[in-house]
Amino acid sequence: MLITPLYTKIEKLIELKKGIVVMESPDGFPMQETNLYMLASNGSILWKAEKPAPNILFTKVKLNDDATISTFTNSGQFADLDMETGKIISSSSFR
Repeated sequence: MLITPLYTKIEKLIELKKGIVVMESPDGFPMQETNLYMLASNGSILWKAEKPAPNILFTKVKLNDDATISTFTNSGQFADLDMETGKIISSSSFR
């Protein structure tokens, strides 16, 4: 499947049975949006990741063995997301 980014360039893809998790570059990405989302095989957006705070973007993402997604943000926050919904399960600050 050819993936066209929404705003910037694609930095990471995680392929799952349900779809593909996409993280776009935070550089130049609109702050009011989220740069982490999941696409279905037809290219439609299944979910956009919930952000721990409105003025942050995601900078790292990884898939965990327990069916969660771990993220790190440009403001020093960690968040674990539910892989099915993109909702925050837990979050904490690095600083």
